[in-house]
Amino acid sequence: MASALASTFEPGVRIDHVSKSFRVGAGEVHAVHDVSLTVKSGEFLTLLGPSGCGKSTLLRMLAGLDTPDNGDIIVEGDRIRKPSIARGIVFQDHRLLPWLSVSENVALSLHTSPGSAADKAKHVQALLDLVGLAGFANARPHQLSGGMSQRAAIARALAPKPRLLLLDEPLGALDSLTRGRLQNELLRLWKHENITVIMVTHDVEEAVFLSNRIVLMDPRPGRVRDVFPVDLPHPRKRTDPAFIALRQTILDVLEKQPH
Repeated sequence: MASALASTFEPGVRIDHVSKSFRVGAGEVHAVHDVSLTVKSGEFLTLLGPSGCGKSTLLRMLAGLDTPDNGDIIVEGDRIRKPSIARGIVFQDHRLLPWLSVSENVALSLHTSPGSAADKAKHVQALLDLVGLAGFANARPHQLSGGMSQRAAIARALAPKPRLLLLDEPLGALDSLTRGRLQNELLRLWKHENITVIMVTHDVEEAVFLSNRIVLMDPRPGRVRDVFPVDLPHPRKRTDPAFIALRQTILDVLEKQPH
């Protein structure tokens, strides 16, 4: 049964005793079990854990693409029931439409937004400038590298000015050099947009590099095991002893998880 909601506005995100199962053949998979979390407005929180721990299922419920069997998800005071432009999402696969230009792909997310065509075009161009694609507005997706395609996908997610940005392993398919560069870009965009970010990853170093907090999840069924605050100042150095110590602490906990 859904829990009672406060009548006052709630900043940030509240995940309240959420569970989700899926029917697979004749059996049932318990993807997420009794997960409760709060995320402050403007926080960068990462869901970390092995495959099968419910990270992506939880993110899909935050996006409104799936609905919980039990519990509530509240974003800025609104119970999540369906997708909304108030919550942008970027997947590992950029999902750009190949027959549209970069600017047209970004503009797709503005089709229900108010404003003139000229104002929307200016906004799209400003976003392409922001993500480093100023000279590629008319390019087609096949003309872009993997990193550039993800920049375009991030611009598309940011176009409607969402309150919450959801990232489902957005850098997982990139080479290590490009991945490192885009990690820095994500930090820059997060600070520039002053937005709440919830990211899914299985990369411990990436989580420590980017996050304010890391939520470590256990698999089968997916549930919260530990929460690690990351009290390291930006810019973070991967060679910093405190960085290395936190990364190793999380790795040690991961090695003890059930498989």
